[in-house]
Amino acid sequence: MIRRIIFFSLLAFPAFAEPDGAMIYADQCAGCHAATRLGGTGPALIPESLGRIKGDALTSLIAKGRTATQMPAFANTLSPADIAAVAGYIASPLATPPVWNETDIAATREMTDYTPATAPIFTGDPLNITLVVETGDHHVSVLDGDSFAVLDRFATPFAVHGGPKFTPDGRFVFIMSRDGWVQKYDIWSLKEVGRIRAGLNSRNIAMSADGKWLAVANYLPTTLTILSTADLTVKKVVPVMGRDGTPSRVAAVYQAPQRETFVLALKDLPEIWEIATNEDGGPYSEGLVHSNENGMEEALGVERGLFARRRIAVSAPLDDFFFSPDYRNLIGTNREAETGVVVNLDVGREIASLPLPGMPHLGSGITWDRDGHKVMATPHLTEGMLSVIDMTDWSLVKTIPTDGPGFFLRSHANTPYVWADVFTGDNKGHIHILDKQSLDIVQTLIPEPGKTVAHTEFTRNGKYALVSIWEMDGAVIVYDAATFKEIKRLPMSKPAGKYNVWNKITFEDGTSH
Repeated sequence: MIRRIIFFSLLAFPAFAEPDGAMIYADQCAGCHAATRLGGTGPALIPESLGRIKGDALTSLIAKGRTATQMPAFANTLSPADIAAVAGYIASPLATPPVWNETDIAATREMTDYTPATAPIFTGDPLNITLVVETGDHHVSVLDGDSFAVLDRFATPFAVHGGPKFTPDGRFVFIMSRDGWVQKYDIWSLKEVGRIRAGLNSRNIAMSADGKWLAVANYLPTTLTILSTADLTVKKVVPVMGRDGTPSRVAAVYQAPQRETFVLALKDLPEIWEIATNEDGGPYSEGLVHSNENGMEEALGVERGLFARRRIAVSAPLDDFFFSPDYRNLIGTNREAETGVVVNLDVGREIASLPLPGMPHLGSGITWDRDGHKVMATPHLTEGMLSVIDMTDWSLVKTIPTDGPGFFLRSHANTPYVWADVFTGDNKGHIHILDKQSLDIVQTLIPEPGKTVAHTEFTRNGKYALVSIWEMDGAVIVYDAATFKEIKRLPMSKPAGKYNVWNKITFEDGTSH
């Protein structure tokens, strides 16, 4: 009899029951990350937002916590089996795709009650300010571009992604996080203006040429959100889908200033979208409209008016773009392909192909003038080389071997050199300095052996080059751009991108746009 009681007790209360990840999440995680897993005071915990954090990296993060955030360590609270269970739960897709519409977005809008300054509250040149995104503890440092004093250091939403965008006058800047939060900051006043959550998983932002509209490219949901830059209110949410109703993630959105449009890279559709940002013009050139017969607009899939859409069919989805300086031609690649294509935006079709193996990073490409020709160059994410392309006939000028795969190229009109980092591999941390005319590497800097060193940005006049030691105990190194001598180091927490106001608002050839 006693044996039977013990047997039934074991059936009712199995000693080795598997931990319930959903229950553990509800008890330990939902308070910060929301019961929906879409984020609260902490970021969203869904596969789209976790990105590369998966497997052992995810369980380690749960066990050890995250430095310089409110994320605690759970190693002393949860067993290894519990941690594995909750990691599996948050790494699994949501049961149903979440909805994030205009009402949801508007409900997250928070504006501060600061009083805007009538003039900059600092003495330096407001157009020579450089913002440094510190990903180690989710802050931005505001640097004076002449003295390199830190004028302010403010908290950002978790995991800033994509470059900040400045209003045309350089006064306000908008910063976006991977979780879709958009933050507005007043550089003159050194104060945050407000923030709003425009998407659940977002890629980047772009500002219209007139400074009125901010577009947010979303992976989740598959939309483009358009905000008013004046007060962060929602102007429009554009569903992104093909003619047959197939939805697509928006890989990126770009401003085409001369065209007064946004241009969208679509992850899942063989189309490019162009969205008008002016009240009366269409998303194409005047010449194209008036030189064609009646009905041509309809054939091109063109609409009219503010935020009208134009579809351009391409041979395969293109998820990484580079533009000619006049924004008439777009160079695009698919991360899985070995070639790139050139799309003429005026005529709306592919006009050339380019041999670009090794996963080119076109988003970090730059242009300059060489022998009377405009050339563009791009690093490659999986091969140690740079490709230089003649933009007159789209021929490959030269392939330049480097010490390893790179991520960023930068230059400036007032320097004869291009700075190219080696981002991965045994030689990560090397910085190649390339002569723009000879295309030879004239010097290789190794600022901190064994540490990741990347992303150069120049001051307004091109006199100084700022480089990041991309580590938790990192720094921004200031170099004399002519002599390559180190001037000073500014301690930073994993500084990533650096963005000079003047270079960005003038669309300097030597920086990404």
